[in-house]
Amino acid sequence: MSDIPLPFDAVVTRLRAAGCVFAEDEAALLLEAADSPAELERMLALRVDGLPLEHILGWAEFAGLRIAVDPGVFVPRRRTELLVKESVRLVHPGAVVLDLCCGSAAVGAAIAAATRAAVDDDTPRPAPNGPATAPTAAGAESVTVYAADIDPAAARSARRNLPDPAHVFEGDLYASLPHDLRGRIDILVVNAPYVPSDAIATMPPEARLHEARLALDGGDDGLDVQRRVITDAPGWLSATGHLLIETSEAQAPGTAALFTAAGLSPRIVHDDDLDATVVIGARRPA
Repeated sequence: MSDIPLPFDAVVTRLRAAGCVFAEDEAALLLEAADSPAELERMLALRVDGLPLEHILGWAEFAGLRIAVDPGVFVPRRRTELLVKESVRLVHPGAVVLDLCCGSAAVGAAIAAATRAAVDDDTPRPAPNGPATAPTAAGAESVTVYAADIDPAAARSARRNLPDPAHVFEGDLYASLPHDLRGRIDILVVNAPYVPSDAIATMPPEARLHEARLALDGGDDGLDVQRRVITDAPGWLSATGHLLIETSEAQAPGTAALFTAAGLSPRIVHDDDLDATVVIGARRPA
């Protein structure tokens, strides 16, 4: 947009009036993305109307990457970076990773990028007009990332974000996965919906109106999908595999109890800066 006026102050004013907390940052991103005044006006009108910025831009920033996010798809939150960090601590060369309830597969893409970067000693850079890809190290034994989601729109976004689109499956939890993954998953990472049904109405309108409800609604206590994931997880984990699930700080004891009931030894990790909580479980010794 270098050849057209950049009405930065006017854009900021309209965004502020619409209640956008980070109006200056959003204005800069919209001005960068628009290729004409008409396009800027269209995008600005959508944002003022409440559409998430990420759905307008077509991408979300997450763990240093630009993650492709189509309209209606769950937008990755910064707190979920704790899920990535804890997964990367446990991953090993050649590991099999499954991003279940993947949404845009932001978590799986970030794990792949982080592990490749550690081998290659090169930080992945956001692509100028799309999702970032992890650098490839010659001869490096990288992790293999699979992903699955029940939402077709989420699966489409995930295929744009993972190195191998054929590793993205569409279906209800484990039902869509190839049978030969059973007993082979080293890192099973899950950001399942965990908002209690009655609390959906209290969420910001950007989420409750523009993201699929099935990506948010965790049932009466928020743990319905987690129960199903945890119950069947041991059959899919390798002998040294780990299950990692994002949850809320208040729900973490309940999530940990589900781990124990399934034969996994849980521990709870909380990050105050990210306001994030993850429960991690491994098989209990026989």
